[in-house]
Amino acid sequence: MSSAALWWDGMPAPSSVPGRAPVAADLDVDVCIVGAGFTGLWTAYYLSGLAPQWSILVLDAEHVGFGASGRNGGWVSALWPVGPATIAAESGADAARSLVAALQDTVDEVGRVCAAESLDAGFVKGGTVVAARNAAQVARAQAEVAAAARWGMGSRWLDAAAARERLSATSLLGASYSPHCARVQPARLALGLAEAAERRGVVIAEGTRVSDVGAGVVRCASGHRVRARHVIRATEAWTARLPRLRRRIAPVYSLIVATEPLDAATWSAIGLAERETFSEHRHVIVYGQRSVDDRLVFGGRGAPYHLASGIRPEFDGDDAVFAALRATACELFPVLAQRSFTHAWGGPLGIARDWHPSVGYDPVSRVGWAGGYVGDGVAAANLAGRTLADLVTGRSTALTALPWVGHRSPAWEPEPFRWVGVNAGLRLAQLADREESVTGRPAVLGHLLSALTGH
Repeated sequence: MSSAALWWDGMPAPSSVPGRAPVAADLDVDVCIVGAGFTGLWTAYYLSGLAPQWSILVLDAEHVGFGASGRNGGWVSALWPVGPATIAAESGADAARSLVAALQDTVDEVGRVCAAESLDAGFVKGGTVVAARNAAQVARAQAEVAAAARWGMGSRWLDAAAARERLSATSLLGASYSPHCARVQPARLALGLAEAAERRGVVIAEGTRVSDVGAGVVRCASGHRVRARHVIRATEAWTARLPRLRRRIAPVYSLIVATEPLDAATWSAIGLAERETFSEHRHVIVYGQRSVDDRLVFGGRGAPYHLASGIRPEFDGDDAVFAALRATACELFPVLAQRSFTHAWGGPLGIARDWHPSVGYDPVSRVGWAGGYVGDGVAAANLAGRTLADLVTGRSTALTALPWVGHRSPAWEPEPFRWVGVNAGLRLAQLADREESVTGRPAVLGHLLSALTGH
């Protein structure tokens, strides 16, 4: 079984692209972007359109799409980790509705750019179906659909028969469905976007580890400095490695497994005929898609948070979590028990203390940032890139007025309290799912989970 992300199978080595050599001297540029994932690449792409005369440099410690951008579940969704009611309580109902509409538009914007730039990224907007498989999940799903109607989120409830037309999972009692989601091959999207930005004059330097990000200067671990009029930090989970920012973001791992390519008869037994993405209304997050080459790709949380925001290659895999994901996939779709799983991989995603993504730009220091997507970043990074391009160029637009602009999350607790709290939250989510599977009623532990996470 391969431990490399499925998405990179058959792809050219990113570092082999001419011109993506590391930074080898001190440089002066108009804009320096740290991170060649979706946030950094989308920012560079849109900035190069608004300010084509500017020199734009993107740095990455590894290569384009190395982090979550090249390892995720491939959902381009209008999902947001903080509900609109919470946004409304902080910024007003109109602001919440504006954010919902902007996220929905963003899904289509990614598809538009894929078409305009001929990005072979497997973009298919089939929506997402979220299964309800016990009475507690049904109650939670129907409540979410009812609440979503107030904010124009476009979700609807499917009864068991209608749900099975899209997803033939076992014990299916119904499902919520949203049209605002597309499937994508994320590594292809990242590499294609990088090439589109380069065609616009953006320079990408790979193999360039950054030791510090400050006003007007980015310091490289090699000793070289990049001086820039504008600096953008697009480091997501890896933010925890930067000085002064170690408690800004907690890196939490999500792991994924994938089957061999499945034949038509198997897919007839599973569903997803319109390439819908899918999930389940459980507390421990799971997610899946039908890949471009007809594999079932299935991921979820469950791996532990590592002390001191640890990020290491050996954390990308966890045999127990992989086994649990395979077992869950086979429980959902028994036909998979006779099929092989060929890939298993993982990586960290970034979570702010209040689960609230943010984007911002300080006109005094001329430093911008975006991140804390909690796993919903494939589309949100596009919204961040467009917003940062507007902010950096001094434009006042509908995007710069959205309520996540300038949001400042509180710092995470110091260790070991952060380690205890994050892992306790994960364990409570697992126990809450187990309680609901036995009782069929909403878990008492679910209230404890909300109190612990503040979410």
